Amino acid sequence: MKVFSGLSAQVKQYLIITGNYWAFTLTDGALRMLVVLYFHQLGYSPLSIAMLFLFYEIFGVITNLVGGWLGARIGLNKTMNIGLAMQILALSMLLVPTSFLTIAYVMVAQALSGIAKDLNKMSAKSSIKLLVPASESGKLYQWVALLTGSKNTLKGIGFFLGGILLTWLGFTGAIALMASMLTLVWFFSLFKLQADLGKAKHKPKFKDVLSKSRAINLLSAARLFLFAARDVWFVVALPVYLASEFGWSHSWVGGFIAAWIVLYGFMQTLAPKLTTKRAGMPPKSRDAAVWGAILVVVPAAMALALQGDFSAKWVVIAGLTVFALLFAINSSLHSFLIVDIAGKDGVSLDVGFYYMANACGRLLGTVLSGWIFQAYGLVACLYVSAIFIALAVLFAGLIQPANGKASELSTSAK
Repeated sequence: MKVFSGLSAQVKQYLIITGNYWAFTLTDGALRMLVVLYFHQLGYSPLSIAMLFLFYEIFGVITNLVGGWLGARIGLNKTMNIGLAMQILALSMLLVPTSFLTIAYVMVAQALSGIAKDLNKMSAKSSIKLLVPASESGKLYQWVALLTGSKNTLKGIGFFLGGILLTWLGFTGAIALMASMLTLVWFFSLFKLQADLGKAKHKPKFKDVLSKSRAINLLSAARLFLFAARDVWFVVALPVYLASEFGWSHSWVGGFIAAWIVLYGFMQTLAPKLTTKRAGMPPKSRDAAVWGAILVVVPAAMALALQGDFSAKWVVIAGLTVFALLFAINSSLHSFLIVDIAGKDGVSLDVGFYYMANACGRLLGTVLSGWIFQAYGLVACLYVSAIFIALAVLFAGLIQPANGKASELSTSAK
């Protein structure tokens, strides 16, 4: 406690925000695995299980758009705490007897969880902008990369945690434990998180949720296609392919994907060391275009190799590893750029709009992953992934080079 009391107010707030984000992410990853495994045990078909998460993704799109406006009006401390409360409610809804757990009922609970997740994420990433001085972009990049990377690492750990808790405590016991722990985090956050953090000086109108900044619109479009490129082969196509073509068990498939997410998250935390200029200058939009151009090679090369005489197992495993490393760098660059470019007053409006595009990309990729894989196979998914990454590179490359960050900031403020 002495160490904590000696920290600056900004660092204390960053630690509280990060702790909230970590706790939420663990429950989010564990809940997803619990739902998949438990409803598989109940005999639900894969399509029915996939439908359970449909509202989760759809409401993520809506929440990012509305949540940024709400955060600018009432403060990011309140939107973060609302997100925690809604996740507790979503978990509590699953504590009913099994006979009540119909597809429609669980979809409603997942919708609440999706809203909670994106309120929490938008609040956490917007808050960092307000805690770092405008002159310290390098520190901002490091903090954003640490927050984002640790989140994805913990989400992978959450997948493991969900399986373990289901084995040890059963579905109801696991849900009850997570709801109890998250309630403690919520109470701590209510009392310790700075009041009115992120509230805009001038209350924005609802029409302001649509960004008027060319740079943010282009970066949002790049983010949409970047995440659609990942999910078009990662969400549905890959797990089914691993199980059907390689004969892997559900535990092997889940463990492999969880390990991939942990690797991806760890790599995100290292991104500032790999992409920061020698002079200590943080990256610009052209760096996102360059790293995206490198990434586009991976799914295209994997598709060509799978069509050739190469071992499918080694192509997928090696390709996934390289994709994780390069995608993590691209994701970190994009996450930093939006926080760096966003206007200081009402930052959550810009960040919320951007992550709305991110959620649209995930939704697009998820839907296409099932359809393209079923109709044409994994190779087609990989080619579509390469096309989407190329589009992300195009949009990132169209962002006007800034003569210092101020030029982009002034654009976003118009």
